[in-house]
Order: sequence, then C-alpha cells, then structure tokens
Amino acid sequence: MKLLLEVPDNKAESLLEVLKSISFVKTKKLTDSKAKILSEIREAVEEMKLVKAKKKKSKNAIDFINEL
Repeated sequence: MKLLLEVPDNKAESLLEVLKSISFVKTKKLTDSKAKILSEIREAVEEMKLVKAKKKKSKNAIDFINEL
C-alpha cells in the first residue's frame, strides 16, 4: 500500500527517521513540483466528486477552453 502524508516542515525529518527505522517501510521524498501536481490532482478529483454528487455545478467545455 502506498500512502501520501502531509507533515509540517519542522516535523518531517523526525518522522522520516522513525519511518526509516521500520524495516518494512520504504520512504521517498517528493520534489516540490511533484507534490504540487499531486495536490492539484487531488483537488480535481474532489471537485469531480462534488459535481457527480450534484453539490457543485460543472463548467461547459466552451467556457473551460476560453479560460485557457
């Protein structure tokens, strides 16, 4: 199983040390750009869930393209 954790910068190193001490846990730091991409994807998925649940209105394709 893969997990993505958000940890305050001032606590990250100590958490990494704890995780590295567990033999069956592998750790890997994300670059800032990868972390940003993952965050944006997560936001998009949450937005799509709201649209599917009819709690948020979707944009039509023409308006979306015009924003680009």
